[in-house]
Amino acid sequence: MLLKKKFLISFILYFTFFGFSHAKESYYNEAKKKFDNNDLESSKFLFQKNIVFNPKDAKSYLYLAKIFNIEDNEKEEEKNLDTTLLLDPSNEEAMYMLIKFKLKKSNYSKVQELKKKFAIICKSLCEKEIEIQNILKNIEPKNDS
Repeated sequence: MLLKKKFLISFILYFTFFGFSHAKESYYNEAKKKFDNNDLESSKFLFQKNIVFNPKDAKSYLYLAKIFNIEDNEKEEEKNLDTTLLLDPSNEEAMYMLIKFKLKKSNYSKVQELKKKFAIICKSLCEKEIEIQNILKNIEPKNDS
């Protein structure tokens, strides 16, 4: 009898956790589909729901930052970019988005610092480093003395 109870409890726990982990992944996938279809409100809700179940999912924070960028919510955009980079410091897309954000805010010292980190981590967006350098070159004051 005790063996049957243990088996039943193990069986229930296994399927509960298996179903729970599957639900977490489906929130992200569904949110990504809705984002790709420009359904920003639904995708934002699902990305936030995914974060509740998986708070270390850097991809969800990155997509939330993209949504807040589209909505011009700068405070939330920056917060989600910072969180993405905290969870995944080598996320070059988040780093590039944060550099563009700091450029828009005229925080050039932070841009210089982020640019150095970006040069180290870039794999697929390395051409953006040249773009950043050109923008900074055009901004820096020229010494005509």
